Amino acid sequence: MSEGNGNGRIPVEILDAQFRVLDDQPKSSVVRRRHQRLWPSLTLFLLTVASTLIFGMDFAASYAQNVAPFSGSEGVLSMLEAAWRHPSLFLLGVPFSFTLLLILLSHELGHFFAGRHYGIDVSYPYFIPAPTWFGTFGAVISIRSPIPTRKALFDVGISGPVVGFLFAVPAMTWAVATAKIVPDVQANAAIHFGNPPLVILLDWLFHPGIDPNWVLLGPVGWAAWVGLLATAMNLLPMWQLDGGHIVYSLASRHHQRISLAVGLALVGIGLYSWPGWVLWGLIWLALSLRFRHPPLLNSWEPLGISRRVWALLALVIFILSFAPKVAW
Repeated sequence: MSEGNGNGRIPVEILDAQFRVLDDQPKSSVVRRRHQRLWPSLTLFLLTVASTLIFGMDFAASYAQNVAPFSGSEGVLSMLEAAWRHPSLFLLGVPFSFTLLLILLSHELGHFFAGRHYGIDVSYPYFIPAPTWFGTFGAVISIRSPIPTRKALFDVGISGPVVGFLFAVPAMTWAVATAKIVPDVQANAAIHFGNPPLVILLDWLFHPGIDPNWVLLGPVGWAAWVGLLATAMNLLPMWQLDGGHIVYSLASRHHQRISLAVGLALVGIGLYSWPGWVLWGLIWLALSLRFRHPPLLNSWEPLGISRRVWALLALVIFILSFAPKVAW
């Protein structure tokens, strides 16, 4: 997670790793990697495997009963109680858990290997188990040394969302192609989830003429749905999210103004769609005002045409992944 200009660490994370800001201006570009223990990352990963398996059981049970997620006769607590007596039931959660963790891990490893490529001190990924709809708040990494150039910042920032998206797309494509068609399946849903443009396009491709509200995704599809949500949130062009790093590498002088504009836009979107965007918009507005993006060791290096093309591709990925109405 990022910190702000030496003013203390901010314990906020949005389904993804962000970058630690410099406490002091670096005096050397030579980076010495800190020794890091593997066991904290491994422990958190195993806890997240357990939590996503539990919620994955509910996704699998709802799909088997031809009802929308969290609308089945078996709730998460009752499923957990049954699995305690019959551990083999945990296998029902494997498709959801495996797919989601694969997408999140690929996202973080994109950051990790890009950082190592540039000699940046990068921690192992830390997964965050959580009692949410999906069993996790995602994963984080910590970048513990200065980012040397605009190219390095751009590559480290864009690598995670691109790699995660490349894993999410085939999972969602397979899930939509094999989805069940259940008339009015959303009519009695406990929670309605919105569809990003990619899912709408796939529905049109594989199920032409079918009401999208009749398409029932399986556990793999819902894992890919979470992966697309994580991609969209982190590609928002503001603050020190992945999209914010891309913007800073492209136009550092306008970074804060763009961040504030995007934060206000999120608040406006949230007033007419998903209230969660209001909350996140206000949080990111406050962080953008309080903590500026940390400077680079060399801010004058040109990015070149190819990276500007990649920035446009990142915008396309964001549009395909962003659902204004996440849930209601």
